[in-house]
Amino acid sequence: MAIAMSRAIKRSNCFHESGEKNPCHISSNPYMIGFGITQLLFSQIPDFDQIWWLSIVAAVMSFTYSSIGLGLGVAKVADNGTIGGSFTGISIGTVTQAQKIWRSFQALGNIAFAYSFSIILIEIQDTVKSPPSEAKTMKKATLISTSVTTLFYMLCGCMGYAAFGDRSPGNLLTGFGFYNPYWLLDIANAAIVIHLVGAYQVYCQPLFAFVEKYAAEKWPENKLIAKDIKIPVPFFPPYNLNLFRLAWRSGFVILTTVISMLLPFFNDVVGILGAFGFWPLTVYFPIEMYTAQKKIEKWSSRWICLQMLSVACLIISVAAAAGSIAGVVLDLKVYRPFKTSY
Repeated sequence: MAIAMSRAIKRSNCFHESGEKNPCHISSNPYMIGFGITQLLFSQIPDFDQIWWLSIVAAVMSFTYSSIGLGLGVAKVADNGTIGGSFTGISIGTVTQAQKIWRSFQALGNIAFAYSFSIILIEIQDTVKSPPSEAKTMKKATLISTSVTTLFYMLCGCMGYAAFGDRSPGNLLTGFGFYNPYWLLDIANAAIVIHLVGAYQVYCQPLFAFVEKYAAEKWPENKLIAKDIKIPVPFFPPYNLNLFRLAWRSGFVILTTVISMLLPFFNDVVGILGAFGFWPLTVYFPIEMYTAQKKIEKWSSRWICLQMLSVACLIISVAAAAGSIAGVVLDLKVYRPFKTSY
């Protein structure tokens, strides 16, 4: 997505300079490579608790671009003088019945991905100071963040659809539903790029830590894994360079960058990630842990309700995976590797 936003800034300026007459096709590859290089640098931050400032910057950027997108949607509805779309969604004719079904399933995957933050909750909780207890703080923080996120997502989605109806692009800020004010779009897209730089690290740091902890326990005598090299940094404490961390994290970033260049289908890929990650990590395991911790008896009313919730979310995840995979299959029919331009 960060690549799409970087490219969108360039296209927005191109549209403005050409009076919206030039299609402004731009290759994604340079932006993907640039994003990968940025992540190579940030990935060498050793611990999760050392990127707190990056997380704050990402949160501010998220609020910025969401507010701009919402404001543009409201302004467009006011300018149109009418509300576009319908309660049943995009009309048959604009898309086929099959396309509408698959896209609806894919949208479920996108929504699921937006709420798949449970994998980093424990890492965040480890950095929280007490008193009050970490669990109490995290419960309150989760409730507030989920409520605010849901409110913004619902407002942006509804106002975007109300503004453009059946012509709504997949992404309001990169699909060029809006062309002006182009400078405001540039600010919004730049905020998304900055946000996703931080989001990449927030999601990857727990994985980095898990692999490095496993390697250290498996091969405790290996100097490549266990030894840190202190590198002096002017005005800052020395940086502890670990060769295993350098090699493993760099390899991971390079691999994900190459995959993103091979499969630049943002909505479809996000839907797949959301579908595969949502049910096991956000629903199934938390429910099972809660059931075990609270010693909830099988076939009690609470146990039945929790299992019904788990099964319902599993069905949603399967449907989302099917819709997203169908979207990727359709994209691959007209796609040429490493030759993507928009």
